Amino acid sequence: MDPTGVDDTARWLAYVHPTWMVVSLTLALLALRAGLNMRWYRRERDRSARKWRKWHLRLAKPAVAMIAIGFVAGPLSMWWFRDRAPFGTAHALLGVVAAGFFLYAGYLGRRIEEKKSRAREMHARMGLIGILVGAAAAVAGFVLLP
Repeated sequence: MDPTGVDDTARWLAYVHPTWMVVSLTLALLALRAGLNMRWYRRERDRSARKWRKWHLRLAKPAVAMIAIGFVAGPLSMWWFRDRAPFGTAHALLGVVAAGFFLYAGYLGRRIEEKKSRAREMHARMGLIGILVGAAAAVAGFVLLP
């Protein structure tokens, strides 16, 4: 492809990964909100916690899947559309760390859903840290935009 930005198609395709990840992080933020509401209502022993649990699962599962797909697409985008080393930036380092936290939060969430774990606090912390590091990765990625 053309990393100079002369090829309009390559330039347009270079925005697919950032756009995908913004949508993914937005879903993750909405899942966080639902999870916090679920937690609050559960502590209040309110039946609304079930509704928030349902929303949390509906949002979190696709968010983690989209983040995993975006994590794979990022290095491919660097290599193919920008002709640069896939893991040679601060953005890449932060992306690896964020993906790790999201995947671990997803793993713990799945275990909690299957009633094989009670690690709710760890799940919540891993998800929150994933969002924070993901936001830092997004900011670090601004300099890579064409």
